[in-house]
Formats: sequence, C-alpha cells, structure tokens
Amino acid sequence: MRHYFSIGNFLIGDNLCPYIIAEIGVNHEGNLALAKELIRQAHAGGAHAVKFQTYKADTIASKNSPAYWDTTKEPTSTQHALFKKYDAFGPDEYRELYDYCCQIGIHFSSTPFDLTAVDFLDPLVPFFKIASADITNVPLLRKVASKGKPIILSTGASTIPEIEFAVQTLRNSGANELALLHCVLNYPTPEEQANLAEILRLKRIFPAVAVGYSDHVVPDATLSSLEVATLLGASILEKHFTYDKTLPGNDHYHAMNEADLRAFVKKLTKYRTLFGGTETNVKNQSAARLHARRSIVAARDIKKGDKLTEDNLITKRPAHGISPVYWDDVIGCIASVDISADTLITWNMLEAKKC
Repeated sequence: MRHYFSIGNFLIGDNLCPYIIAEIGVNHEGNLALAKELIRQAHAGGAHAVKFQTYKADTIASKNSPAYWDTTKEPTSTQHALFKKYDAFGPDEYRELYDYCCQIGIHFSSTPFDLTAVDFLDPLVPFFKIASADITNVPLLRKVASKGKPIILSTGASTIPEIEFAVQTLRNSGANELALLHCVLNYPTPEEQANLAEILRLKRIFPAVAVGYSDHVVPDATLSSLEVATLLGASILEKHFTYDKTLPGNDHYHAMNEADLRAFVKKLTKYRTLFGGTETNVKNQSAARLHARRSIVAARDIKKGDKLTEDNLITKRPAHGISPVYWDDVIGCIASVDISADTLITWNMLEAKKC
C-alpha cells in the first residue's frame, strides 16, 4: 500500500495501521485539568493524536442557529448557546495542552473554526483538521492551506462536487498533503446510515488522496464501525473520546473511552498478524508440502521389466516419492526392480534409458 504522507514519524497509508485521532473536542467542558486527564487516557488507550476544537461562539454561529443534534441527549436549542458553554480555552490553554502532549508523547491537534485560530495553532499542530461544516468555507480553506501542513478534511453531508471543489481550493492555495474522512453528520449516526462503503468510493474518485473515517456511531463492544472502516482501507480514524459515556452532552454518548480504544488497538494488532505480508511463506508450510501432497505409487505388484501404466499406478500421500507432476514422464518407464503394491515409486526403481 502506498504512503501518502507522514505526520511526525507516522506514515499514513500502511495496511491495517490507521492513524488514530481521539477527538476530545470540548468534552473537557472548559476544565484544563480534565483536558489533560483525557489526553493521558487517550495516550494510554493507544491513540496517535488527540484533537480539540478551537472556536468562539460569537465567530462560529449566529445566536439563532438551530440545533442539528439529538436534543433528547443534548437539550441546548441553538448552536450559539451550546458553543458558548465550551469556548473558554484560548491560546494560553492550548499551548499548555500542547506542552503536555509533548511531555507524554502524543500528537496535539485542534480544529480551527476561524482564521485567528489557524494562526495561533500553526506552531502547535503537525496537521490541520477541517470540520465537515467548513468544506465550503473558502477563506478558512485558503488560510489553512497557506500553512503548508498536511490537511485532514471531513466530508460529512457533502456531495462529490463539493468535495472536489474543496480539494481544488486547497490545492490551488498550496496544499499538497491531503486526506479525506468519510463522515456522517448525524449525532449519533444510526448504524444503517454509516454507509462505510463510501470509503471505497472516495478512494476510487480521489486516488491521490488518503482516505479515512470520522465516526459518530454509538460504540459497541468492539467498535465495529472502526473495524469495518479499517478493513476497507481507512488510513486515518477519528472518533470522539470521553472519560464517561453516560454524561449528558452532545459528544459523550457516541464517544469511545480508554477501554474501548485499548481493545480496538489490540484487535488491530491481531488483524495485522492475520494479514501478514504480500507473499505466502512456503517455508512454514514445509510439513504440509512433504506429507499432505502425493507421490506416484504402485497400485499393485509390479515385476522387474514391467512397463509402468495408468493401470498399475496411483497417486497417494505422502510426497516422499516421485511427484505426480512427473506422471507423464513415468508412464511408459520400465521397472528396474520388483515393486510391491503400495510402494512409493522413486527414480532409482526405473530404467532411466527407457523413461
């Protein structure tokens, strides 16, 4: 499988080795200590990166912007009101979180939702993530592309022409290293709406771009949605991350936790073991080759001087005698010795000059 680009020292594109982004988002609820604890848990679970969301309510949504989430889980009626709850972090807090990520060894990232955020996040992030809702936000696309870093773009609620427009806008603004994440912007996403086959379509339509998956399906015991995405070739996986899935709020109930992530990463190790390399290893099947394959065998007693025919020969296991691949060469040969029934034929039993 081709490598599309690298994030730090991680090569994007290895088979069954997706780059895993634990989307903390705003599940820290404005508590810096909790944000660090979530980083620690994501690292312990096996994530390669954590991601936050950098916005201010007044620059992301108008005050009457309607909700598009499940209001039985998150009752806040407008986007502005919801964003206002969680927009307390600024440059100083994100720098502190970046420092903590460096300390424990996990990549820091955060989705910018305005141009100012792009500038102060630039020194802190190894890649930029653009949210699905900003796939048509030309000023933001251009600003992010101007930074020259890998860009991961979610494609929720987007048509192929809209995705193509965003890709071309990013390319024309200087972006070279791109990834598209299949995504469904329903919170949560019912399993029957996950449409993971879209990963294959994106890979076919955009062959020069890495393709991954951003997940909003309520997790089951094995994170099946992420498993299927990985098996379909997703090279980047993003999923919301929480310390308690029972908490109220828009991004807790469909998130994974440390235990979910740890089990998933362990399963990926098994998948890679099962997948193996690109060539069949014959050496570790030598016993089967020797004992399960067949030899040419005397079907009945054959006297010295008799001609070997299809009537007095049969093929049987093991492969300790002449291989049946030489069947046509053996037919018509003369026996140089008496050969008892059920004896494996070897070349020294035949008159070479008459074979």
